[in-house]
Amino acid sequence: MSATAPKPETMNGAESLVHTLLASGVDTCFANPGTSEMHFVAALDRIPGMRCVLGLFEGVVTGAADGYARIAGKPAATLLHCGPGLANALANLHNGRRANTMMVNCVGDQATYHRPLDAPLTADTEGLARSVSGWVRTASSAANVGADAAVAVQAAQTSPGQIATLILPSDTCWDSGGVIGMPLPIPKPATVDGHVVRNAAAALRNGKKTLILLANAALRAEPLADAVRIAQATGAMLLAQGSNARVERGEGRHFIDRIPYPVDQAIARLKDVEQVILVGAVKPVIFFAYPNKPGTPVPANAVVHVLSRPEHDQAQALAALAEELGQPAAVPAPGFIGGEVGRGKITSEAFAASLVALLPENAIVADESVTFGRAIYPNTAGARRHDWLTVTGGAIGGGIPLATGCAVAAPHRRVVNLEADGSAMYTLQGLWTQAREKLNVTTVVFANRKYQILLGELANVGANPGRTALDMMDLGNPDIDFVKLANGMGVEAARADTMEQFNDLFTQSLSREGPFLIELMT
Repeated sequence: MSATAPKPETMNGAESLVHTLLASGVDTCFANPGTSEMHFVAALDRIPGMRCVLGLFEGVVTGAADGYARIAGKPAATLLHCGPGLANALANLHNGRRANTMMVNCVGDQATYHRPLDAPLTADTEGLARSVSGWVRTASSAANVGADAAVAVQAAQTSPGQIATLILPSDTCWDSGGVIGMPLPIPKPATVDGHVVRNAAAALRNGKKTLILLANAALRAEPLADAVRIAQATGAMLLAQGSNARVERGEGRHFIDRIPYPVDQAIARLKDVEQVILVGAVKPVIFFAYPNKPGTPVPANAVVHVLSRPEHDQAQALAALAEELGQPAAVPAPGFIGGEVGRGKITSEAFAASLVALLPENAIVADESVTFGRAIYPNTAGARRHDWLTVTGGAIGGGIPLATGCAVAAPHRRVVNLEADGSAMYTLQGLWTQAREKLNVTTVVFANRKYQILLGELANVGANPGRTALDMMDLGNPDIDFVKLANGMGVEAARADTMEQFNDLFTQSLSREGPFLIELMT
């Protein structure tokens, strides 16, 4: 028990919760509280050590916790209000689940004796939580809250990471009898046994055209370096999933391309593949079903081998495979390419050139650039060292919160948020949190004033759109003014109509503390 902890006979459940989270290494809480959580809020005020970050919408809270964990390598807590508050948070919890994000959700609920009265906020909170959580529990009494919280933190950090949701009826927080839970050991990731490694090595030697598909921790610098030398020694194709929680890339690190999002491009990229070896990945699937097109880009006759599942130790798996193959020679990683910034008309390729030239060392890129951004990732491999994070679950509105959480986790690193204008409008409130916390985030909004991706999807499904359909893809009439919106939430902002203007604004944003937004007219 810490020196600041009250005695068990006077400690309430909320106080035991805060003490347990802190003892378990959780020291950041992204919050949007309500009445049911007031005793937790009061405990946070009385007990030092927890950084509390307010979000104005629950989707900002959970998206920020997602970004925080991806960079910090440990979970944050969230504080959400009852079932409807959890429901508001679900889209970015879905994204976090797809990223295998470590997160501990603390969700208030009706007092145990009040719930049968069916008050207005009563909901199937457990049912909502299960749809996005790997672990769910409802506390039954103040005496159990601390132990429940310790298990939640352990569950969140069990490989490959998952969302743990602890539902707290309000009386379990205000009742006395709270007991601090002891921190629990975190299980080590499972390792891959020799038989599996030998089978993968045999597949790589059989002469068939092979794809090695990486995801999760296999995309960190050292495992990726092993994967590159394995691929080069065997002639295998090396790709990452289309969306990934975190890719370590840039100067001194190896580049890995991704399976394309557009269905026809993905199918064309993999058309000659005869076998696939999965490393921390699952068999790839097309985002949506389309008439007369397959559900996976992997050819139907291709054989799929599993070297490691997401929960395995990816570094161990790849190192063991390299050893089984006779330790193929290391492949030198490329250096900083740099080059000239993009000039003139704003294009995806020109923007990528500017990013290569201007992105600062050790930056974090949170990418929700959607259609405009498809040329940016493959053309920025030669930038200075950085991490690249994407919205993994396809639920739009992840980018701004993701960037917010990254900046909380790494205050001395510049976060660059590449953001589509339609997506930005889902969680724009995250800019307010960036201003309040003085976070070093440069947000670039690609303003084409339309849902460009949906125009492409209309073509993919063979639709012949008329005026009504096209109007539903249009973000004009009236035009959205992101400069004014950002200013209204305390974020300095400016508009760029040319690459020269963007280059100047981006450079200025890197030299100042706090958030800055650039509306890039594409």
